[in-house]
Amino acid sequence: MRYLYTLAIYLVTPLLLLRLLLRGARSTSGRRRWPERFGFFKAPEFTGSLWIHAVSVGEVNAAEPLIKALSRDYPGAPLVITTVTATGSARVHQLFGDSVFHVYLPYDLPFAISRFLHKVRPRLGLIVETEIWPNLYFACCRRGIPLMIVNARLSDRSLRGYRPMLGVVRSALRCVSKIAAQSRKDVARYRLLGADPRQLVVTGNLKFDMPIPHGALERGAELRTHWGAQRPVWIAASTHEGEELMVLEAHREVLRQIPGALLLLAPRHPERFRVVEQLVRGRGFELATYQSDGCPSAAHEVFLIDAMGQLMPFFAAAEVAFVGGSLVPTGGHNVLEPAALSTPVLVGPYTFNFEEITTGLIQQGGAARVRGDQLGHDVLALLLDVATRERMGLAAQQVFDRERGAVKRIGQLIDTLLQE
Repeated sequence: MRYLYTLAIYLVTPLLLLRLLLRGARSTSGRRRWPERFGFFKAPEFTGSLWIHAVSVGEVNAAEPLIKALSRDYPGAPLVITTVTATGSARVHQLFGDSVFHVYLPYDLPFAISRFLHKVRPRLGLIVETEIWPNLYFACCRRGIPLMIVNARLSDRSLRGYRPMLGVVRSALRCVSKIAAQSRKDVARYRLLGADPRQLVVTGNLKFDMPIPHGALERGAELRTHWGAQRPVWIAASTHEGEELMVLEAHREVLRQIPGALLLLAPRHPERFRVVEQLVRGRGFELATYQSDGCPSAAHEVFLIDAMGQLMPFFAAAEVAFVGGSLVPTGGHNVLEPAALSTPVLVGPYTFNFEEITTGLIQQGGAARVRGDQLGHDVLALLLDVATRERMGLAAQQVFDRERGAVKRIGQLIDTLLQE
């Protein structure tokens, strides 16, 4: 089964190259980094690194408190962070700059993985959430590099996706020392995937240990002062294709009753910023953008946040937050950022990527589920009801504060592995 898997990876490599070529046509910096996908990069001048793999922006954000704790607790150990996406890479540089060594994780080709591990020589590998690459895991096992899956989550959808290659996945999981799962449900799904119960431990979700960026609350207060402290404002964050139209229709409904209301709109992917800008202008809204204007004025009805890593001050400034990826079957995004700032949260019906967190927040009264055709009605109801907003915001923050502590629990497991 493993040989068939490796053969399949080799067979799809030409398609991967074509994908790189198409993406590279839009990005010169992306073209320069193609070799990293095959393990070609300048080797860092260190050994014994702690290696953290976080596939994209969400995983990098989740791993931020853990990476900072590792930097504090093991000051002599170099940190290597790998990602798969360009947005994940940009977030690593934004958060950590040159204090870590960053490179793209190579494709799961044996020669590329071997070259990568030979160059970074990690003493421990931490895989964030759910990234099971059999050849990578087998190579670490052969070299005696202990692996831990941290903040491990496994949705029913992901479980079904792994089933066609269950044999090779089960073998790969035997190479893992510990699986630090977010919840009991994740433990149960990993057992169905073939994990040994002795590998599994519930440590909670790292996202609850997410630090609130320094100055986010103060910046949020400045924004409110700039556009008017009494002005009703809501944010639609991490939106995907198909959602912006529903969000704009919802805002039109809000404007009919609250003419001065402001929508903060933040698409999930930077390559869609210009498309969404054209969509907003085409629908007749008065628009300002972060890149061009910095901040909206009283004349603007929509403010496009066309920049990465800038959401927290806007969550702090908004009175209601809709978290995207949930009105379309993407699976939702992190609801904890607005919750940490006591901002009431609205989500659509598709939240399977953050099932435990979202369900818990809804059950405790910090969030509510909405339909696309009812989004405007529900946003309007909250904007007009101060008492309900305050009650939801308090409940959201209490859930966030109560669930913290995953970094400490995972840190204890890491310390034990390194001592062994």
